[in-house]
Amino acid sequence: MSQGAVPQAAAGFDRRTLLRTAAASGAMVVGFGALDGLVKAASAAPGASQVGLGEGGYGELRPLTRRDQVTGYQQELLLPEGFDFTIFGLAGTVMDDGHMTPLGHDGMAAFRGPNGSYRLVRNHEERSGAGSVTPSGNPADRYDQRGGGGTSTLQVRFDNGELTVERIWTSLAGTIVNCAGGPTPWGTWLSCEETTAGPGGGWQEPHGYVFEVAASANEPVAPRPLPALGRFVHEAVAVDRATGIVYLTEDRGTSGFYRFIPERRGDLTEGRLQMLKVVGVEGYDTRTGQEQGVGLPVEWVDIADPDPADAESNSLAVYQQGLAQGGATFARLEGAWAGNQAIYIVSTNGGEIGEGQIWEYRPHRSPLRGEGTLSLVYESFDRAVMSFPDNLTVSPHGSLLVCEDTSRSNPQLIGVTLDGGTFPFCVDPTTHSEWCGATFSHDGQVLFVNMQGSTSGDPANPSNPGMTIAIWGPWQRGVL
Repeated sequence: MSQGAVPQAAAGFDRRTLLRTAAASGAMVVGFGALDGLVKAASAAPGASQVGLGEGGYGELRPLTRRDQVTGYQQELLLPEGFDFTIFGLAGTVMDDGHMTPLGHDGMAAFRGPNGSYRLVRNHEERSGAGSVTPSGNPADRYDQRGGGGTSTLQVRFDNGELTVERIWTSLAGTIVNCAGGPTPWGTWLSCEETTAGPGGGWQEPHGYVFEVAASANEPVAPRPLPALGRFVHEAVAVDRATGIVYLTEDRGTSGFYRFIPERRGDLTEGRLQMLKVVGVEGYDTRTGQEQGVGLPVEWVDIADPDPADAESNSLAVYQQGLAQGGATFARLEGAWAGNQAIYIVSTNGGEIGEGQIWEYRPHRSPLRGEGTLSLVYESFDRAVMSFPDNLTVSPHGSLLVCEDTSRSNPQLIGVTLDGGTFPFCVDPTTHSEWCGATFSHDGQVLFVNMQGSTSGDPANPSNPGMTIAIWGPWQRGVL
């Protein structure tokens, strides 16, 4: 077997047998909490139907153009009737701490801010090489003196349909390729490095870690890596509010789905890292041949060495430990979000046509039921409907909002309803930039989202400036 290859299922017990057994045993997952509409609709026919106004969607989209108040930069978006937006926090602008806004706007979460404001903690997937990067923040605040990524924090206020930016500053400096991450129930953002680069690539420190940023911090946090959460090509994080268990995705063509069980809730310095395994099948391959709506019973295998010494030269070193114990393989796991008492994860290249899958992992609260259930709740069979889903979030009403990272024109923000329908909610008709970091404010008034823009080059002069966007309107007309 070549390095990183996926073993076949155990003899005499193939994928179809497992699916039939799961269905017969009553392991059908209940999608979206108490509502199983999405699972039923998804299993009735390939893909999900497109829905319009009155069916969960928001109707036809119309063009709007808005201008950044700082730079004058104009952006056109297509949004439903009654919705509006503004753009702010562009790459190439100077933040309130005097530092240039880094490139590559990516994962993000919204938190309650002081005196009725919102705080956004935003990742920067800066991908310039060690010899050409512009380091972020002050030298004393950097994890790696050559690192140009990290996070910025934005404090904004929304009143009567008007968004005011109060302050923007560096909150994590000197890291690299900060792609996605996730919010915690204790008010922090977990920022993930999507690389295992290190001194061999010209960097001063090893990379491939998760860093924690307090949303309440008014200055840069001490950049402490969390090696217990693993050194691999991290993408996103979702924390189970009920247990404090941290779920992590890995952005590789062959990748694992992990969980971290902390020794003490809220302390991520010590605990157990594990990889998901489908019960009864060694090396289950989720990438193709899946049946939507059927729940797969899962267990978890321990990762003995979450911070392997060879991670820089072998970015799959953690995955291979889990694979050797029968762990499951996914195709480029990216977005993750907790909601509806479940964890939703995105396989960007999964599925029969390779255009993406959305999975739900539902932990079992009763020890008698085992560890949990994994279910495919959506697979794209038409790239015009959904192509390369990436980040996602759970809306205040429990539906999904998915960000596309696609090579086709006009990338979309896509809603997925509780009864299995999809609808385009927002379209970028001009820049073709990747959508990232969708997150709703705690009161449900505003959707914040990023357009990634350039991820390498001179941050003072980006060829395609990343930006943060606030969207608001008559949410009650649909399922978001």
